[in-house]
Amino acid sequence: MILSDYADVSGLLIEPRSSVPEHSPSAGRSFSTAALLTTKSRSGLAAENLFLRKQLALFQERQVRPHLATDATRWLLVFLGKFFEWRRALILVKPETLLRWHRKGFRLFWRRKSKPRKRPRLPADLQKLIRTMAADNPTWGEARIADELRLELGLRVSPRTVRKYLTGGSSSGRTPDLTQRWLTFVHNHARAIVACDFFVVVTATFRVLYVFVLIEVGTRRIVHCNAMAHPTAEWTLQQFREAIPGEHPYRFVIHDRDRIYSRDMDAAVTAMGVKVLRTPVRSPRANSVCERLVGTIRRECLDFLIPFSERHLRRILLEWVTHYNQGRPHKSLGPGVPEPIHRHP
Repeated sequence: MILSDYADVSGLLIEPRSSVPEHSPSAGRSFSTAALLTTKSRSGLAAENLFLRKQLALFQERQVRPHLATDATRWLLVFLGKFFEWRRALILVKPETLLRWHRKGFRLFWRRKSKPRKRPRLPADLQKLIRTMAADNPTWGEARIADELRLELGLRVSPRTVRKYLTGGSSSGRTPDLTQRWLTFVHNHARAIVACDFFVVVTATFRVLYVFVLIEVGTRRIVHCNAMAHPTAEWTLQQFREAIPGEHPYRFVIHDRDRIYSRDMDAAVTAMGVKVLRTPVRSPRANSVCERLVGTIRRECLDFLIPFSERHLRRILLEWVTHYNQGRPHKSLGPGVPEPIHRHP
């Protein structure tokens, strides 16, 4: 249909202009289009009329170059296209573009439909009560607090909801009890605690080596460091014997639950006068000092050097450990160094 051949008469229907001669080429198109109009419904004609007018408005408005169609325009064209065969009337964009707008509309529709509906928040006084109960009873978990609310006050609150208000932010979380925290224990006994861990290093020939490190928590001094391709519990016990002398100030050693730390090895270490503290399952923060040391070794040393062999790795680590203990400043020490070298003036 050619919009220039028609004029709006009734506001809904469009008819051919009388000024066009019957013998002109456009007259034939007008009569053929008029014949098609008689087979269309009134709503279809109105929709097609608005469809074409909306496209032309983008070109004719203020006689400037048309702007890109807005989401509202796209939605209207998609909506009107449901009432007639829009492919013959589309001149603004390609049919694939209109179909893409249609799919976008479906995505927005189902995204809004599928948006999860959050439960309303608990009243402010109940939130405050949950935090007060947690602060006054450090051993209570979210399940215990939920049970107390149900039995004492008749309030049904899910334990997960209680946990959300205990850990929802720094100001709304549980008030820590400084007398019962693991961090407090480590700080109080830092001078008497050593921590150990293993980490993996890959050589230039893709050989996997395991590095064992032992560090003093209080001074941040690396007590021992060694590498092995296939470490065993006996080899690990020998590293403890080399690192911890007969008369030592250590009382505790921290390590994770790796299978290499066997019960026999822990018993042998305990016989040396050091109590073994095994960290909880999947809790690297319980051994945070040693975990941070492993990250420091990687960032400052092994990320820049690729060892060729086990012997080469030992030499690299020996030189870096000397730098770490005697030359590298540590923020936790003031800053300071674990083994300061007293230089004479």
